[in-house]
Amino acid sequence: MNSADKTNSINRTARLAGLLYLIPWVLLVPANLFCMSLIEPDDAATTANNILASESLFRLTVVNDLIVQAVFVVLVFLLYKLLKPVNKNHALLMLILFLVSVPITMLNELNQFAALLLLKGGDSLSIFGTDQLQALLPLFRDLHEHGMMIAYLFWGLWLLPLGYLVYKSGFIPKILGVLVMVGCFGYLIDFLTFFLFPNFATTINLYTGYGELFLCLWLLFKGVNVERWENRALSYA
Repeated sequence: MNSADKTNSINRTARLAGLLYLIPWVLLVPANLFCMSLIEPDDAATTANNILASESLFRLTVVNDLIVQAVFVVLVFLLYKLLKPVNKNHALLMLILFLVSVPITMLNELNQFAALLLLKGGDSLSIFGTDQLQALLPLFRDLHEHGMMIAYLFWGLWLLPLGYLVYKSGFIPKILGVLVMVGCFGYLIDFLTFFLFPNFATTINLYTGYGELFLCLWLLFKGVNVERWENRALSYA
């Protein structure tokens, strides 16, 4: 492979990683806003009617969440390939921590399907009245929220080695690594406050999570400094 081909290959990897990293931002934000619009706090009957009236879109948001997790699996392997020359052990730690979150997040979507199955009824649920079934809806909604917050632990932890690798890389701006590591603590604080201080209503990650967005945009539009990446790769080899 000549120098031009190597340059193109490295930056294709970086830009593909940036594109895949951007997909969850594009897909998850509108999907989550849609799901939130269906929920009427303290009114299970209205929430149930909203979900049934928009069943196809509700199903689509759940499938959307599952697809995003599959995209993330590919993404984290691309980031591993890109950042392995910086420190193989830290890159492997980043890979493992994120992959742990994937089955947690995907299995948690069963709570969404369970809520829908509950509302659709069926022979096995015929002994329950409509009011009783609707009254169970908040339980599955709460279980889904708790499952997501469990995933927050690993969504936060993987950002620490990712941010460190970016900071030490020399081929991606250090400030992006700092911002990504700050995002780690936003997730961890939200995880702890959710389970230990449930009355603490502020979501810290809303203010600390933009480092990932800046990183994905940088990779997508700028790529990496190929000469410095090659120097890292040579020293790694």
